[in-house]
Amino acid sequence: MDRIDSKEAFIEAVGMAMAAQGLPRNAGRVLGALLVADPPERTAEELAEQLQASRGSISTMTRLLEGVGILARVSKPGDRRHYYRARRGGLAAATVQRVRGMRQMTDLLAQGLRLLDDAPPDSRRALEEMHDFYAYWSDETLRFAEDYLARIATTSSPADSAGDED
Repeated sequence: MDRIDSKEAFIEAVGMAMAAQGLPRNAGRVLGALLVADPPERTAEELAEQLQASRGSISTMTRLLEGVGILARVSKPGDRRHYYRARRGGLAAATVQRVRGMRQMTDLLAQGLRLLDDAPPDSRRALEEMHDFYAYWSDETLRFAEDYLARIATTSSPADSAGDED
């Protein structure tokens, strides 16, 4: 990986990395901007200006990232605007949410296996393997994310969650 030597390059690299994971590039850019923001909060207008993106795009991306738990919407006394910041434990929280999708797939594959109850083992093999993988993946991913959230809970300070509106 090339050395990143500016905040702008970091923001663009996070955008590209998130796009490689299937998320919109601008969602990654918003996250990247908030990860290197000082102070750590930004309004949607500030993000739009910094990232040279439309206010509508920023609104959509902040809703997406807030919805999966990566961003927190915060308020400041006397200021009616919404601010956003990267949420501590946000990636782990988003991972826990993703496990729900993995478990839905596990349940769906289990139904497929029931449809093939009387089928020969060779006909069931691919479905069994996919079911077992999803079951293992979701269990281990959930364990990992919950362990991480418990770990950071012991090191958090009141300022880490101050201002969260959820």
